[in-house]
Amino acid sequence: MRMEELVQEKLRHVFQDASIVFDKSRFAGGLTNYNYIMNIQGIEYVIRQPGGMTEQIIDRKIEGVNNNIASEYGVNSDCIYFDEDSGIKISICIKNSQNMAQANPSTPQNMEAVAGLMKKIHSFPKHFLNHFDWQKELAKYERIIQQQRGDFFYDYTTQKEKLIDFVQKNIKSTSLVPCHNDTVPENFVIDGTGRTYLIDWEYSGMNDPCWDVAAYILESKLSIEAIDYLTQSYFGHPLTPEEELKIKSFMMAQDLLWTVWALIRHYNGDDFLEYCCFRYERFRKNSKIMTKSSHCSIASMVLS
Repeated sequence: MRMEELVQEKLRHVFQDASIVFDKSRFAGGLTNYNYIMNIQGIEYVIRQPGGMTEQIIDRKIEGVNNNIASEYGVNSDCIYFDEDSGIKISICIKNSQNMAQANPSTPQNMEAVAGLMKKIHSFPKHFLNHFDWQKELAKYERIIQQQRGDFFYDYTTQKEKLIDFVQKNIKSTSLVPCHNDTVPENFVIDGTGRTYLIDWEYSGMNDPCWDVAAYILESKLSIEAIDYLTQSYFGHPLTPEEELKIKSFMMAQDLLWTVWALIRHYNGDDFLEYCCFRYERFRKNSKIMTKSSHCSIASMVLS
């Protein structure tokens, strides 16, 4: 059964209405998955159609548990249906909402909201059962590409080893707290009252909080002034050398990890090659800069 047909079957089952047709006319974005807004029985829902190869990339059972924990603490949208086998999810659409990318991820007000929400998540009393380890995730993605008989960039192994060596030499300690691990501005949603949510918990797991901070900086392409404002809002003090080095290292790790993630989608026939090349080229440039001197600014790494 095609995924679209399965989504329609789930919709008819959940809402007990055999006449429902899966309507894809209102696309609500997504990279890992494809999200669509539908009005069903007078209420607007976000219907998640899982993207290609996600059954190998994502552990949906873990996602389901973490998704519930995030909802329990009031930071997630309300989910009414979650299928651990297919990854199909139905959530109530947040009213009068826009995401941070639409609203501008670098305004002081929005960065304060993001920093406050990240601090709340990183302080959840209930911990996630899994550990998000970027090197283990990377190895998993590599195995999938090998199964696809896909190729890597010609200098991939050398560049990866340089990064791992750099991280091992420079990051002396990490802490493990509940993290979202995909804090792109599109995942922060502001409703009509100004309340901010963080959605899409597929990559969530215990990790160092600097990973989430680094991801928002990188994905939002923040300026040096915005970076200073966000980090001051989050940490409550100017970055220590250790915190700054962690953020820089995690930015490089993220570009490499999501490069290989994008390669999986590319070899599956999805249009991700340009995205893949952009991230790898930025990783390559930053790796070269950081290997020579770790004193470059975070902002210069964002814009590489």
